[in-house]
Amino acid sequence: MDASSAANAVWGGLLLAGAAFEVYALKNARPGDTLSESTRRWFRVNTRAGRWVFGVVWAGFATWFGVHILDG
Repeated sequence: MDASSAANAVWGGLLLAGAAFEVYALKNARPGDTLSESTRRWFRVNTRAGRWVFGVVWAGFATWFGVHILDG
């Protein structure tokens, strides 16, 4: 297996694991298990500072990722 195939397998596995975890969280219906609920908790978006930090981090990531993908 070459490096490109290995990278594809790793990224594919991570995406599949994330999707499986999210489906499980949606099916068990326990509050706080989904990715969006966890993200809200991690960034404490119920506070003004948490919302601001999340907004800056998300905008920065989205900008970097867009440039990274479109420039590549």
